[in-house]
Amino acid sequence: MQNLLLCISIALIAGLLMSRVAKRVGLPAVTAYLVTGLLLGPFILGRLQLAGIGFHNMEEVAALGIIPDAALGFIAFTIGNEFRLADLEKMGKQAVTVGILQAVAATAVVDAAMIGLHFLMPQAISLPAAITLGAIAAATAPAATLMVVRQYRAEGPLTRLLLMVVAIDDAVGLVLFSASFGVAHALEQGGVSIITVAVEPVVEIVFSLLLGAGAGYVLDWSERYFHSRGNRISMSVAFVLLTVGLSKVEFDLGPVHCGFSLLLVCMMTGTIFCNICQTSGALMERLDRWTTPLSILFFVLSGAELDLEILSDPAVLLVGAVYIAARSAGKIGGAYGSCAITGCSPAIKKQLGITLLPQAGVALGMAITAASLTDGAMVRSVVLFSVLVYELVGPTLTRNALVAAGEIHPDELKPEPAKA
Repeated sequence: MQNLLLCISIALIAGLLMSRVAKRVGLPAVTAYLVTGLLLGPFILGRLQLAGIGFHNMEEVAALGIIPDAALGFIAFTIGNEFRLADLEKMGKQAVTVGILQAVAATAVVDAAMIGLHFLMPQAISLPAAITLGAIAAATAPAATLMVVRQYRAEGPLTRLLLMVVAIDDAVGLVLFSASFGVAHALEQGGVSIITVAVEPVVEIVFSLLLGAGAGYVLDWSERYFHSRGNRISMSVAFVLLTVGLSKVEFDLGPVHCGFSLLLVCMMTGTIFCNICQTSGALMERLDRWTTPLSILFFVLSGAELDLEILSDPAVLLVGAVYIAARSAGKIGGAYGSCAITGCSPAIKKQLGITLLPQAGVALGMAITAASLTDGAMVRSVVLFSVLVYELVGPTLTRNALVAAGEIHPDELKPEPAKA
């Protein structure tokens, strides 16, 4: 435990120092945290086996899994606060339409590319794996997007729509993945389970939203018994951690396996809380400051999880390159088309798709589920490769898109002057 705490403290300090370097060269802080994790990971400094310096193996990174889970809970809770009734009246229908259509477009384009690659090179990827990768393509990582928005204090219609869409993305991606994985499994086993394909994903979404809504109401009720800022912040932190813990519960109702989506539960908690608590705005500002170190550790650990060994497999590089190209085309094209349908401004039509490229935790979770496929190892390797690429370049692309849309003030991009 002593070495583990030393490793955590070094990871946090190194991430902060690297962010200063990144700002000097014009890169987002989240990229610096990811690079820090990559350097401290098992494939670079971790190989030296120095006590407390870096993560020596993936087991040490996995041992800190509670940190990414907690961080994702706070990130989802914060995004839920973007769904205020005033914003929903203005952009709710637009956000839902764009969120669904761009996810479906990404899945369709990747499906077409992967299935085409299968028929051209059957030895590279199987048909079930190709179909599964198409569904995984729909998922977008909300964490990197939110960090960029916070760092540069982005504000405007594109930013508001973006935060809503990345939240909706999780629900859409869950449905698409469950359906596609059910079909892929059927191709291998010779039978389709209607419960797995159609019932369980809907049950998971409904149960997640109900649990989150209940937690939001109870949190508001609990806050009324406390008046000091410290106690109210402590209660908010406790409830986010509670919803994260509850989202891990799984059970069976007859033939239906039931579970919860961590992101959906915490997002719904934040949505309900922000719309019924009069002081939610001030509480969220203080909560953001409290959770900053947790967010930094989340990205450092995400960087440490990136497996560099996959870069030595030519088949993974080929399939991964096709996947990244197809997914990027699907996200950008799908966002542009759906924005045109819903009457978005030219700036939003042009830039939104670029901001939806980052991919991480949700996609990796889907890849782990897909491990039961015969070609599951290829699915996991391709997703790991895409995460490596998207997480390193995605934050910069998101920042550039928000700058082009005029939603990041030029002063936020200037490096801090050197102090004597």
